[in-house]
Amino acid sequence: MRLNQLDGLLAFWKVAEHRGFTVAAAALEVSPSALSQAIRNLEARLGVRLLNRTTRSISLTEAGEAYLSRIGPALSDVLDAGEQIHALQGQPSGLLRINAARISTVMVLQPLLAGFLQAYPDIQIELTNDEGYVDIVERGFDAGIRMGESVQKDMIAVPLGGPIPVVIVGSPDYFKQRSIPEHPSDLEDHNCVRFRFSGSGAIYKWELLVDGQLVEYDVGGNLTISDSLFSVQAALDGIALAYTFEQIALPHLQAKRLTRVLSSFSPTFPGFFLYYPSRRQLPSKLKALVDYVKTHSQSR
Repeated sequence: MRLNQLDGLLAFWKVAEHRGFTVAAAALEVSPSALSQAIRNLEARLGVRLLNRTTRSISLTEAGEAYLSRIGPALSDVLDAGEQIHALQGQPSGLLRINAARISTVMVLQPLLAGFLQAYPDIQIELTNDEGYVDIVERGFDAGIRMGESVQKDMIAVPLGGPIPVVIVGSPDYFKQRSIPEHPSDLEDHNCVRFRFSGSGAIYKWELLVDGQLVEYDVGGNLTISDSLFSVQAALDGIALAYTFEQIALPHLQAKRLTRVLSSFSPTFPGFFLYYPSRRQLPSKLKALVDYVKTHSQSR
């Protein structure tokens, strides 16, 4: 392997991660043209096209997908090894890349950030928000934050806080026009904010407790969103009923801007987890975050 081939590998990894040259070039602090040339050189050495390029988008070829699945974990290990050497010389350092849904960032990560960065000033955090499921290994992230049921079984998961109650809420103005639902089946007669997963495109079915069992309800409504935080604002505006976490709606419930309905049918979910792939030796920057999270969770 030529020494400059490593530059090509890193260039391809970043372009595949960001699905574009501009953002990847910014992440590597090089020009898009230099990045493009590095990938062309890599493709020439391999004798295969790795990327499909159009004027509007970048996608991986079949060969590119296969190549990425092999080099992604390997490059991550190489970068981690360098950071382990730095850790032996002092405090943990380096870039810690985290992928999280925006609602989990607001609810459980944001309260941790200031204290963590103050405790570890040599660590930099790059936070990417994705509402759908993301393969953090393939995309080059160190860790992710998702609801417990969304975490793959081969990942190590650390709880971030405790269980999270769900609420269904509507504004007083909304209930001037419609009756208050007394049973989940009454939702057929209501306008509900629907949520579409950005990855799969599927519409989330509201999960409610009926006779001690979780039952899914395919609600209808004239507003479908892909940012779960927006549902509460839609409820405040009187557009529809919103299905959300109690923590997000609580200030509005206390101020009487929202009214909670179907309380006895609303479930409680296990909550959010920080998760990461199992490794023989955890990178020091990630170990620092895991230890901080465990301490913080115990003190809450």
